[in-house]
Amino acid sequence: MRHEDRSRIEDIIRYIAENLDARLDLDTLAGRTHWSKYHFGRLFAAATGTTPVAYVNRKRMERAASELLLSDLPILEIALRCGFESTSAFNASFKKHYGQTPSRVRSQGRQNRNFELFSGNVQEVSSRETGYDGKASNRFLRRLWEMNIRIATLPDLQVAYARHVGSYLDTWKAWSALGAWTSQHGLYPPERAFIGISLDDPATVEEQACRYDACVTLPEGFACEESPDIGYRSLAGGLYAVYPFYDTIDRLGLAYQSLYGQWLPSSEYEADARDCLEFCLNDPSLDPEGKAKVDLHIPIKVRTSV
Repeated sequence: MRHEDRSRIEDIIRYIAENLDARLDLDTLAGRTHWSKYHFGRLFAAATGTTPVAYVNRKRMERAASELLLSDLPILEIALRCGFESTSAFNASFKKHYGQTPSRVRSQGRQNRNFELFSGNVQEVSSRETGYDGKASNRFLRRLWEMNIRIATLPDLQVAYARHVGSYLDTWKAWSALGAWTSQHGLYPPERAFIGISLDDPATVEEQACRYDACVTLPEGFACEESPDIGYRSLAGGLYAVYPFYDTIDRLGLAYQSLYGQWLPSSEYEADARDCLEFCLNDPSLDPEGKAKVDLHIPIKVRTSV
């Protein structure tokens, strides 16, 4: 990972450690990096191996366990110091994380000062989180990326779309609705491109709240008539890194993680705030192996500093 990106992640890790009692939601953390929250979530996970929300929660639990065992502070005060607004919320989160209530941990800790259960590998984990050094970006991997990634400039695109809210494994529902509409209007490939847009990162948004747009490009001068299932929008053009993906849909997230965690940090580009575009080149239901053939378009811009 480039020094600039590594510094931003390390700054966020330090900020979290120093402000565990403050509001540390995704918007707040991403705002400090000047990345969009979508790109911040992916880059943070690629660097640390976990999502920002999960990282914050774990750090709060580690501090809580330490203060329960090493201090005489009331449990409510510990809860407040760890960013919880009530004892009940703290108790529920703590028990989910450690399998025991805070009061029981404190009681057992005073009887037996064995802290291994809670803090045995904290230093090791912290070292892994802040000690990444970009070894994945060696020359061999760079050559592989260069063989598989091309840089393209897209124009602005006008599209019609059907939106799905829920698991990304069920996006066929949006494609079904869009397919019926495109058939009525004679919009077919190769003249028209079909594009999927995953609007949320499932690592940071509840699965059933994830939004996905199934899109089709529109010809110039197309009359956009109102429809209960179809919306219209403009997709911003610009510079994109294009990666050819051919695998089952459930592995699409791994492709994104590799692109953001391995290729992007070692490239001359940085993530831009536009949507990632998934140009769909086949129908997975008709593929012999049930695989999706997709050109992933990652929005990028040239780095302004090294």
